[in-house]
Amino acid sequence: MSPLPPTVDSFGRFVGWNHEQRALGISFCFVVIPDGIDSPVGIFQMRSLESAFVTAEWGFAIGSPFWGSGLFANSARLVLDFAFGTVGVRRLEARACAENRRGNGALRKLGATPEGVLRRAFLWHGKYYDQVLWSLLDTDWPRASKNAR
Repeated sequence: MSPLPPTVDSFGRFVGWNHEQRALGISFCFVVIPDGIDSPVGIFQMRSLESAFVTAEWGFAIGSPFWGSGLFANSARLVLDFAFGTVGVRRLEARACAENRRGNGALRKLGATPEGVLRRAFLWHGKYYDQVLWSLLDTDWPRASKNAR
């Protein structure tokens, strides 16, 4: 997932772009704002990989002060319920840097299945990293949803 826009103006353009993408049926985006906090601490994005969101890819980020708080899991369940139950996604894919133990662990806890390693697929700060390709199917989600709670 790309970093969030660094300025208020660029974030406003990002929000506008997301509204356009959602209206076109290409992607949707949710920010995470915990109770008692007035600003976003995370984001979930989902984009269609084929028409009508039959297959989609998602990305997410949660601010490090909220790691281990359960905020990610609770937010992810809402996004996944929406994706599978409302949008009609059948296959959801995610990519996580192979060295990102926390992100890979979160995907595993949600019931996603690792399908393979994409070698040197992610460029970050001038260095290439491997990524793990994960999938979660609509048929997996009812069982996985119960186990992830």
